[in-house]
Amino acid sequence: MIYPDNFEQKIDFQKIRQLIADRCFSPLGKEKVEEMKFSSDFDEILEKLLQTEEFVKIKEEEDNFPVDSFFDMRPVLRRIRIEGSWIDQNALFELRRSLQTINGIVAFLKREEDKDPKYPHLLGLTEGIVTYPEITKKIDQILDGFGQIKDHASTRLSEIRRELTTTINGISRSLNSIMRKAQAEGFVDKDVTPSMRDGRLVIPVNPSHKRKIKGIVHDESASGKTVFIEPSEVVEANNRIRELESEERREIIKILTEFTNYLRPFLPELLESYEFLAKIDFIQAKASFSLYIGGIMPSIENSQKIDWVQAVHPLLDLALKKQNRKIVPLDITLENQNRILVISGPNAGGKSVCLKTVGMLQYMVQCGLLIPLKENSRVGVFEDIFIDIGDEQSIENDLSTYSSHLMNMKFFERRCNDKSLLLIDEFGSGTEPQIGAAIAEALLDRFNRKKSFGIITTHYQNLKHFANEHEGVVNGAMLYDRHEMKPLFRLTIGNPGSSFAVEIARNIGLPEDVIADASEIVGSEYINMDKYLQDISRDKRYWERKRDEIRRENKRLAELSSKYESSLEDIDKQKKEILAQAKLQAEQLLAESNARIENTIKQIKEAAADKEKTRQIRKELNSFRDKVGDFADNNLQVTNGVPLSKSKFEKGNKKTNKTEKRKNISSSSAAIKHDKLKPGDNVRLKGQTSIGEIMDVSGRKATVAFGMIKSTVDIEKLDKVSNNQLKKEIKASNTGDFIHEKRLNFKQDIDVRGMRGDEALQAVIYFIDDALQLGISRVRVLHGTGTGALRQIIREYLGTVNGVANFQDEHVQFGGAGITVIDLE
Repeated sequence: MIYPDNFEQKIDFQKIRQLIADRCFSPLGKEKVEEMKFSSDFDEILEKLLQTEEFVKIKEEEDNFPVDSFFDMRPVLRRIRIEGSWIDQNALFELRRSLQTINGIVAFLKREEDKDPKYPHLLGLTEGIVTYPEITKKIDQILDGFGQIKDHASTRLSEIRRELTTTINGISRSLNSIMRKAQAEGFVDKDVTPSMRDGRLVIPVNPSHKRKIKGIVHDESASGKTVFIEPSEVVEANNRIRELESEERREIIKILTEFTNYLRPFLPELLESYEFLAKIDFIQAKASFSLYIGGIMPSIENSQKIDWVQAVHPLLDLALKKQNRKIVPLDITLENQNRILVISGPNAGGKSVCLKTVGMLQYMVQCGLLIPLKENSRVGVFEDIFIDIGDEQSIENDLSTYSSHLMNMKFFERRCNDKSLLLIDEFGSGTEPQIGAAIAEALLDRFNRKKSFGIITTHYQNLKHFANEHEGVVNGAMLYDRHEMKPLFRLTIGNPGSSFAVEIARNIGLPEDVIADASEIVGSEYINMDKYLQDISRDKRYWERKRDEIRRENKRLAELSSKYESSLEDIDKQKKEILAQAKLQAEQLLAESNARIENTIKQIKEAAADKEKTRQIRKELNSFRDKVGDFADNNLQVTNGVPLSKSKFEKGNKKTNKTEKRKNISSSSAAIKHDKLKPGDNVRLKGQTSIGEIMDVSGRKATVAFGMIKSTVDIEKLDKVSNNQLKKEIKASNTGDFIHEKRLNFKQDIDVRGMRGDEALQAVIYFIDDALQLGISRVRVLHGTGTGALRQIIREYLGTVNGVANFQDEHVQFGGAGITVIDLE
């Protein structure tokens, strides 16, 4: 829905229509330009944009697209639906040429239909379009290449024209004979030739000799010095020519009538074909316009948002180019958290241009037009666009400007929702300021609660405060050069703007005592209100930035934790696989060993007292034992996840007194550990940094949870971690890496020369905060000497910061008063 009815007039969209219409080839496309309208159907909008984008590619890359003969034949085709009517010769020629164009366009778009089509969205328009090449062939039998009826269009026409030619040639011979005789007698001048009057061949004769030549006088020259006589010898022949010409016309009408009767059954399909030609003409005009203004296919989403980078108002850009001036592009974002933008700033600073740019481009894109902005922009779709801009005073309806604005606001408040875009200029103006500001704030609150999107321009302080204090509404400012006292036409989001009323009044030469009296009337607090708002917004942005940094750091730590847990799971899985494989290999080895021993015993028994054979058998057994030993050395045994060599494995199975003694000592140590460690204690593996929590203690074993991983570990391999130590390590792990990296990248000098006062102060505030956070003892601010304004602003701020111990000028050899050295506590 678009409101009000003159929405297009308010944003100058009629000029866009005219620029597109001027690029149409025929009335076919111009008709579609007039029919172009706003749509909130995402699929329809997307299809129109893609069609236009494809035609832009055609214009840029293709040379053989048919662009001739875009004739609107629909009126002719509708007229000949009546029985007995016929199509005239010129219309038939245009029909043939336009049908050839339609056939050529369809063939062009379908040339790669079997493969991956190059222009699929334009190809979709050809569905159901019948080209009828036989109609073109039929016309070619009637007309020649110049649109004239062929002699052989019918047998009778051929006969008529043959007789006509013969008769005309006979008359020419007769006239030439008469002319030569008359010239010889001096009745006709030597350089005179036969002429045509009323379709009859005549001889130009001097009036004094007109009685000398028998015939009919048909005409006289304007000067009266020449009369045109048809000699009596050729009168009959000229009469015959007239008869033959009439017969020729009747035969041509007969031919055209027969063709029309042939054509009439195809008229519905042909009308559809010309509707297709109209769409193609319209789309190519939109593509041509897009190239003219630098429009692109935006990244469009089926949601409500505006995220534009370097957006340009096309009409303003064209006007400035004629003046050899450059436009200042618009960067603007409206999304869920910041749906309504309240723009403030001085008059003639570009607030209304910003509002009109948003209205124009959003309306254009929902009419299916490509728009001028950067490729990384994102465009949403709104169901409604409401606008209130300009002077709406109405004498007919007895409405003042303010009353008219309130009528619009009433409509907005009733109809707006979370899919509406509101564009309101000079919100609340036109009446007594206090009540106007109060009503505007109440309406803004309603719009925000309904989660509408919008851009609102204002000078009211209360609306700036509202935007600063309510989620969903954000301040914006049109930047202004205080030193040059001129607007920069650049939008910045996050800060409220100032009207610079005092500065502008002073710049144009208003007496200083008048400015002083005005300032006293409103009070210094009101004069400084803009500064206070900017300070609040600056601090808000600073802490939001800090919060985002913490969120990013927490996310990074969560990713690292997830990565480590995943790695531990992989290690545990590998451990289980190795244990299973070792167990299987051990079972196979044991089975083979038993089989070998049994076989050896059997062979020794069978060998009886044969010592040589027994020795050989023992040798084979020893060889097998060595092979088993090599296998054990190359494949470590695994116990509780700790690898042991073959020798350790063997030693672990020898039950000597020494081993028993060591076992008893170990058991004693484990008992001591058991007394010290209990469920809930924080521990770490000896030589490791990861901290876990004891879940259960059983004998010499403890079940420990390391994050999501539970493991059973010998108590003697664990060290207890105190609560204080645990807190320190958690804090260090969360912030240590971040602080260390920031300290490495921190520069102890900052250069604010060339910045405006508020920008320089904001930069110094962030700089000092970071230095205090990182524990830096001394920093320097390079502000230059100049007028001393920057130096004074910065030092006034430093005097209010608790962490600043001292600040003074740098040594004269290193910059003197142009640099402030700051010692931090």
